[in-house]
Amino acid sequence: MTSTGPVRHEVLTWADVDKLVDVLVPQIQSVAHFDAMIMVTRGGIIPGGLLAEALDIRDVLTAAVYFPEETDSTKLLALPKFLQFPSDVLLADRRVLIVDDVWGSGRTSTAVRGRVEAAGGEAATCVFHFNPYRSLFTRVEPDFYGAVTDAFIVYPWEMARGLHNIELGGR
Repeated sequence: MTSTGPVRHEVLTWADVDKLVDVLVPQIQSVAHFDAMIMVTRGGIIPGGLLAEALDIRDVLTAAVYFPEETDSTKLLALPKFLQFPSDVLLADRRVLIVDDVWGSGRTSTAVRGRVEAAGGEAATCVFHFNPYRSLFTRVEPDFYGAVTDAFIVYPWEMARGLHNIELGGR
């Protein structure tokens, strides 16, 4: 895949994040009550914490997923490595909300969903931002998302690390 120009960046404030939570909570509450949440590390930790509080989900778990770097022609075929994942007993016969910050390629959320379903749980995916333009899946998208974007999102909790290699002039 070749780039046709610079990637657009969107820098969010905490007020923007609050609005995303306000968009997501009614969507989620209108569908189901979830017994547990899996926050995908690292991106899903803060969104998951905010949503767990707003939705009163007390059983909060984490999953760490890694896709090995391979050559450009094979990296999308790489199988995920689960560095950390809840045991099947914590997922079986439960409704589980999977939270991450962004659905880019979609590989991480779909891999976690597959593991939850294999354990006997019912899974739904949730992200703050859905980028359908980068998704590898044409018929699958997050069950819940706060916004659709084509930009690289910079969240307020990432600002302390600085905006390394990001040019904001062309926004």
